[in-house]
Amino acid sequence: MRIDIATLFPDLCDTVMSESIIGRARRKECFELHCHQIRDYTLNKQRQVDDYPYGGGPGMVMNAQPIHDCCLEIIRQNEAQGLPRPHIVFMTAAGQPYTEEKARQLAQLPNLLLVCGHYEGMDERVIEELADEEISIGDYVLTGGELAALVVADSVLRLQPGVLSAPEGYQEESYWNGLLEYPQYTRPEVWQGRAVPPVLLSGHHANIEAWRAQQARERTRQRRPDLWEKYCKDRGETEKE
Repeated sequence: MRIDIATLFPDLCDTVMSESIIGRARRKECFELHCHQIRDYTLNKQRQVDDYPYGGGPGMVMNAQPIHDCCLEIIRQNEAQGLPRPHIVFMTAAGQPYTEEKARQLAQLPNLLLVCGHYEGMDERVIEELADEEISIGDYVLTGGELAALVVADSVLRLQPGVLSAPEGYQEESYWNGLLEYPQYTRPEVWQGRAVPPVLLSGHHANIEAWRAQQARERTRQRRPDLWEKYCKDRGETEKE
């Protein structure tokens, strides 16, 4: 898979995506990632990428032209590589809420372009012109789209073959099957007077799996009633089951 990020802060994005699990997988060439400087596509000597909003109001709005031209160049680079036009996602506060289901959908694509806004946002016309969809990672506002794009990139790339040691690395985690993940424990067996649940020390795999399933259901019911309701509805269960 190839992911491109169009941003005013490519070094920030590149640094984050070069660390930890994703960084190791990148060095192993499990995927391809490129960070592009939108400012390189300005047409003015000052390399200015923003201007005052029509209609007044605080802050500045990113111009359509540099974003547009940056994306067109990224599209050209993808096509020169024999790839289709990338699926273009604009990271905006007005986008659809991001979920694990969406991450799994995006992970099936051959290439993806994430566009990061900044300041008060981007000229709506470039979003209308290029966006296949808009995504928001939560009901709050950030100073820029970079952190949001990194969240999407990380959650998509970790699903690529070779990034994690085995599919079980993500198939048993929160949200994969509609539930939160069961609690995890490691050594020592007793810490601060708190002991590991005895079933996990029993070596009885069937009992361990049953305990984990029950814990996942109970944790979801208590902490995320919205997920629990959907989980039950999808399976034709009652919420008390």
